[in-house]
Amino acid sequence: MAKTKIYFWLKIDKKFFDNIFIKRLKTIPGGYTMTVIYIRLMLESLESDCILYYEGYFENLKEELALKLDVSEDDIDMTMAYFTKCGLIQIDEDQNAELTQAKALVQQETNQASYMREYRKQQQEKKKNLTMLTENLTTLTTCKTEIELEKELELELEQQQEEKNAAAGVGKNIIFEKLKEAFGEMAISGTVTQEVEDLLKVYGQRLVLYALDETILNGGRSIRYTRSILERWQGQGLKTIEQVKQNKMEFEAMKQPRQDNPDNFPEVPF
Repeated sequence: MAKTKIYFWLKIDKKFFDNIFIKRLKTIPGGYTMTVIYIRLMLESLESDCILYYEGYFENLKEELALKLDVSEDDIDMTMAYFTKCGLIQIDEDQNAELTQAKALVQQETNQASYMREYRKQQQEKKKNLTMLTENLTTLTTCKTEIELEKELELELEQQQEEKNAAAGVGKNIIFEKLKEAFGEMAISGTVTQEVEDLLKVYGQRLVLYALDETILNGGRSIRYTRSILERWQGQGLKTIEQVKQNKMEFEAMKQPRQDNPDNFPEVPF
């Protein structure tokens, strides 16, 4: 089964540039640069719920963002200061930055929903063309029966249900939920997300989820702990959850103390 992808984008129209804080930048030196950087910051935050997390690689978040966006620290500093003062960027005590305006502008869609939307559009165009052709005929050679109409209605309902199921998958990503349970939502940065994607490519979703459960059970505090569990299983030749469970049972059985015959008599075969 193909992996579900989620696409994010900003829906920006004329009203965005009519915003008083954006219009004011036209009168400030470097205002155009600050506007572009602000939009790039919003785009950077989309996959993490419109929050730019401070990952701790440099002294502060501004240095990390300057490197990510390939802009000067001075430009980042001016942009962050201006939009923080305007209330469009909020910095918490952990130096994470929430872009409040981005939440109102963000749009998202799964690849399945995109496919279904395009498919339905094509079907509607075909139906429209067929209707126009039918209207030009003087005599109808066929007509739709009630059964055919019911089948079309069933197909339409199935397509709508598939779109609803795809949309539900956007809000509840099982891996993301398990990461939040293991390390807390604030600890899930872009680096952690990339590392999890790498683990999924190598070990598969079921084994990664099971390793995260083991991480929670053992009190592991980082994704590196989960990686070490998976690497240990790989070194033992354990490639499935069933093999891991069997190995654990055998290990527990070996730890049980052996019971000796209390009478010191040899065992007899009856």
